[in-house]
Amino acid sequence: MKTEITERRQTAFRLRKDLLDRLKKEAAKENRSVNNYVETLLLDAVYREPNEETLAAMKEVESGTDLETLDMDDFKKFIASL
Repeated sequence: MKTEITERRQTAFRLRKDLLDRLKKEAAKENRSVNNYVETLLLDAVYREPNEETLAAMKEVESGTDLETLDMDDFKKFIASL
């Protein structure tokens, strides 16, 4: 199995004290370092791209082609089961 090595560069940011305190608290809840926690948040924010299945579903909804086949009784049963 090949392991991909990602180059990392050290950088500095100025953050509000209350924000940094909150980031530390949230990272600790997940047993992660602040660096790892913040990097993950940033990656999620920057690389939020839907997969092929999600893209297809989005196109289906936008086109309205599946609305005629939507069984509202079945949908209501699903909602009630929650």
